[in-house]
Amino acid sequence: MTRLLRFVRPYSAPLLLSVLLMAAVGAAQGFMAVLIGPVFDRVLKPDSADSPVALFTIPGFHHTVNLGDLLPSAIHNIWTMVAIAILATFSVKGLCDYFGNYFVNFVGFSAVTDLRQRVFDRVLRQDAHFFEANSTGRVMSSIMNDLEKIQVATSHMLADWLRQSFSVIFLLCVVIQKDWRLAVASLTLLPFVLVPTLRIGRRIRRTTRRAQDEAAELNQILQETISGHQVVKSFGAEDIESNRFRLAASRLKSSNLRYVAQQALSSPLIEFFGAITIVGLLSYARLQIKSGALTAGEFTSFVIALLMLYEPVKRLTGIHNIFQQAAGASQKVFEYLDRDQQISEKPGAQKLSRFQQSVVLDNVGFCYSSAPDAFSLEGIQLEVNAGEVVALVGPSGAGKTTLANLVPRFYDVTGGAVRIDGKDVRDLQLGSLRSKVGMVAQETFLFNDTVTNNIRYGKPEARDEEVREAARNALAEEFIERMPQGYDTVIGERGAKLSGGQRQRLAIARALLKNAPILILDEATSHLDTESEVLVQRALQTLMSNRTVIVIAHRLSTIRRADKIVVMDRGRISEIGTHEELVNHGGIYQRLHELQFLEADPLLNS
Repeated sequence: MTRLLRFVRPYSAPLLLSVLLMAAVGAAQGFMAVLIGPVFDRVLKPDSADSPVALFTIPGFHHTVNLGDLLPSAIHNIWTMVAIAILATFSVKGLCDYFGNYFVNFVGFSAVTDLRQRVFDRVLRQDAHFFEANSTGRVMSSIMNDLEKIQVATSHMLADWLRQSFSVIFLLCVVIQKDWRLAVASLTLLPFVLVPTLRIGRRIRRTTRRAQDEAAELNQILQETISGHQVVKSFGAEDIESNRFRLAASRLKSSNLRYVAQQALSSPLIEFFGAITIVGLLSYARLQIKSGALTAGEFTSFVIALLMLYEPVKRLTGIHNIFQQAAGASQKVFEYLDRDQQISEKPGAQKLSRFQQSVVLDNVGFCYSSAPDAFSLEGIQLEVNAGEVVALVGPSGAGKTTLANLVPRFYDVTGGAVRIDGKDVRDLQLGSLRSKVGMVAQETFLFNDTVTNNIRYGKPEARDEEVREAARNALAEEFIERMPQGYDTVIGERGAKLSGGQRQRLAIARALLKNAPILILDEATSHLDTESEVLVQRALQTLMSNRTVIVIAHRLSTIRRADKIVVMDRGRISEIGTHEELVNHGGIYQRLHELQFLEADPLLNS
């Protein structure tokens, strides 16, 4: 909770104001208990209407504050004074409670909004290792569900905590003022309530963390099933996914019920010990009233103040449990904030203003931290000169995509260096580095937004005419203009309303508009039909013009004209040369070339 308070500091002024207003609410609560005495001893006894009304006395001081002293001399009728005091107390309490509640909620919502933004920004800037280790559903659950628990604690519950705390303070003053010995005796049972409550709170924190993890699992199943609904349907796996969801939901229900059972324990404890206290007080009061040491009004005022005191104490134990729930939920959130970013800028990193010479992979080594023994790149020595088209080919799992991902620094090398114009990419500003690299991947990602905004994504300041020109050059304008709202058509999640070829051409238009000098094409045509592939290839030729290109391809027919073909196998470079040099070289490239053309024959003859 201490870390959460750091996010409250910018809102200290409204928080202080809310504390003062809630203090006024607590004071009004205490004053309401004080007014009970005059009501029983004076208002309900008309013969005592002309005598002054004692408001309260301070133990140890020979001074009594009279209600009449606090009001104008013209208003001394007992009922009139008590009625005005009741109306004023309730009015002050209501207004202060309203504004105090608003300001403390303002502080809570603002602090959690800042925290959510901080977590989102942190996650957004995490490296690829983070997203390999954490599923999308779980990260989403933490940013939304875990922070929702924290928001409840820092807004609604914080307001209630202030309200009840000040009520306890002022009501405690009232019961002590009435009879401090009796008050001490009545409050001796509080430790028997508070100690178990604290222990319950620790259990609630653990239960909440478990429940949040199970909610994250449920969210993960939901996200995967909805995103992959076509796969689920094609395999007839609706019942399997339904059972997965049902089991996860059942585990979440059990954890939530466990929380409810633990949280509810404090209330019967307080009720039981409160009943013991009331029985003891009534026995004591009978003796005191008989002896004349205590009036019925004074005792009633004391008992009501004590009963009013037990209510906020009971509320505070519940609030404590909710704070523990928030503390449990915050664990995963702060884990994200505390996680070191493996890909980060060095202090004083240089800006890459332009690309002119070459991209060099100098004795590069790399292995995935999550699986250090499973895959690695070793001894990669490669130079891509400005204006060259270099193709990476090889069997699946050879390391082609991994190698390409080292250039924009999605991963950091574990050995050697990647240099652009002689500068190690680790010494460059990330923004300036990635602005020089454009990508068109096999799995094109488009946003659930308009065509214009998807093309403009890499260059938000681009004019509409620039967007249209990029679309024309990518051979996308024809199908865009046939869409219902043209460039303003929303294309659905991941471009669901488009065909594969259309999605690729939008991705090419996006890369054209970005106009980066280095271009990475990762299997950009592998999943397309023949007609779409021809269109995309033509668009790619426009995109590749006057750029330095790294092409990853399985179809060797698409890279015949590459200036340099790099053949990879098991994380190493096995061959480098042109198509003509490698096709009869007797190595992996020749074998791949022969396999692809041999595979076509049975299809043609069938």
